[in-house]
Amino acid sequence: MGMPITVDLGIPAGALVEKVFAYFDDVDRRFSTYRSDSEISVINRGDLPVRDWSGQMLDVMKIAEQTRRETAGYFDVHRPDGTLDPSGIVKGWAIRNAAEIVRRAGVSDFFIEAGGDIQSSGRNASGRDWSVGIRSPFHTNEIVKVVYPRGHGVATSGTYARGQHIYNPRADDDPISDIVSLTVIGSDVLEADRFATAAFAMGRDGILFLEQTQGLEGYLIDNNCRATPTSGFGAFCQP
Repeated sequence: MGMPITVDLGIPAGALVEKVFAYFDDVDRRFSTYRSDSEISVINRGDLPVRDWSGQMLDVMKIAEQTRRETAGYFDVHRPDGTLDPSGIVKGWAIRNAAEIVRRAGVSDFFIEAGGDIQSSGRNASGRDWSVGIRSPFHTNEIVKVVYPRGHGVATSGTYARGQHIYNPRADDDPISDIVSLTVIGSDVLEADRFATAAFAMGRDGILFLEQTQGLEGYLIDNNCRATPTSGFGAFCQP
């Protein structure tokens, strides 16, 4: 998937870990916009009509359209050139599905992370709640906040690691420069991921959107090193 992936089950379970990574590999082969043979690349070349899209592709596009409506268009899988890029949905969707693979195998204590997006459940091998560190976008070896998701999903969008890869679909020629990092906590990692992308595209107003949206909490860091949390974010910072 073009990013580091961590799977911690808290117990020796090599075959299950291999199954999870095989699933992520399948997702990459289907959705990667960097692979010329992926389904999304074939779609973008106009070589695959909608009637022949896979069930997974249709599922992701349905979620993408729902997110577009729920965010007043701030989330949009259509690039400025008209091609499709579902990356803002796929990562959280894939992690959530991987977590379901683990649950169906009877494992209730796990931690799955891909590119900074996280789904955890239960406790770690030490018997403690899983914890997630939010990195400083200015000094990435520093942790500025620790959260305890307790089964919720966590996703962070930002420009400090990959540059300007998120754009405001209402002004795609105007780079987002007033904020540099936005972490979202949702009911699961898909909810956190899809709204993290949209809220970041809103700039400073993204934290207000999260404050007003039931089931979401957030932590915004702006370009002046100032942090702004939603009113309920602090509850996830208590061990």
